[in-house]
Formats: sequence, C-alpha cells, structure tokens
Amino acid sequence: MKRTRTAALTVAAVAALTPALGQAAATAADGKGNLPQDPVGSGKAWSKDQKHKVEGEARFHPGVQYETVTRPGSEAAPEWERKVGDPNTLAWMPSYEFAWTVSDVLVNKGLTTKNGKHAITVHAVLRDARDTVVAEVDKKLTGQAATGRQKVAGGKRIACDTGDYTVEWTVDRPGYAKVGGTLRWNSSCEQYRTAFAAERAGK
Repeated sequence: MKRTRTAALTVAAVAALTPALGQAAATAADGKGNLPQDPVGSGKAWSKDQKHKVEGEARFHPGVQYETVTRPGSEAAPEWERKVGDPNTLAWMPSYEFAWTVSDVLVNKGLTTKNGKHAITVHAVLRDARDTVVAEVDKKLTGQAATGRQKVAGGKRIACDTGDYTVEWTVDRPGYAKVGGTLRWNSSCEQYRTAFAAERAGK
C-alpha cells in the first residue's frame, strides 16, 4: 500500500510569518513602521463625570486560507507523497477580536472596581486604499462582565495582493465612554508563496 505523508505548511512556519503581539501593538499604536499582518491597537477613555473608565483593544486577524495539492516524494523515496499549499488558492478571510475593561472609580476612596454586567458594542470598518468600505462588523453584546473578549467573523473574502487597507474600530460602553482607533494592514501574500515554494522544494 502506498504510504502518504502530509507535509502542508507547518504551524511553526505560519507562526514565523506573523509578528509577535508586542511588535504589532507598538506598530499599531503609533501608526508608523511596516504594515503588520496581524495588527492590534488599544486605547482608553473616561466618562464625562470622570467616574467610569473604558479600556478597549482590537486585533485584526487576516485569516489566510488556501488549499493543498499532492506532491511526490524525493527520488529516493517517491512513495512518501506530501501535501503542500497551493499558491493559486491563497485568499484572506478576516475576523476581528475585541477586548474591554469597564471600571467604576470611587473618587472619595481612590479605588477602582470592575463589577456588574455591561452592554458593549463592538464595531469595525475595513476600507481599501480608495477609502471604500469593503467590509463592516457591528455587534451589540448584553450582560457582559466588566472584563471580556469577543471575536467576530468578518464574513468577507479579500483577495491577495489588493493593496493596503485601513481598519477603523471602536469599543463602546453606552452611557460610559467609547474608545477606538485605526489599524493598517497589507494584503500581500508573498510571504506565504515563499513558504509554499520552500515546501514544494522539500526544504
């Protein structure tokens, strides 16, 4: 019976293509440097009466997708077939991850508490280089803990190599405050094509 070995792009290789959280956060915060593939930004705001604070964070997950094709093994062991990524099927399927912390400040005692249940609205808009809206998510969450996290599917396929994009995001606790920011993302798939080429070559 012919033996088959699966050798699609390894987890380690994928991880190597994604910037570390700290690096991405620093890039997103000041809007400078290279366009990260997995950008993240954060912010905080106070209510008008200074008794409540909302801290929010948003991470854009590009979500690369691809199919695999079968390649023969080496000349010495042709029976060891392997599956490698097909660069012709590369595409992006983005999602958005939001995090928040809602604080109540006891001014007289100088204390900060994170209690109760909260209504949280998360929102993001993805714009292309022409400032056209290509995707948007808006989700209202009820009964949320003061500290929480929510991932929202983007529901929109984005083709590779279609230029630079901007993500505008907000985390809103109605009646308290709203935080938000802007992230930048580049849709190039070149790094994945390079990784697939290395896999095809058996490296």
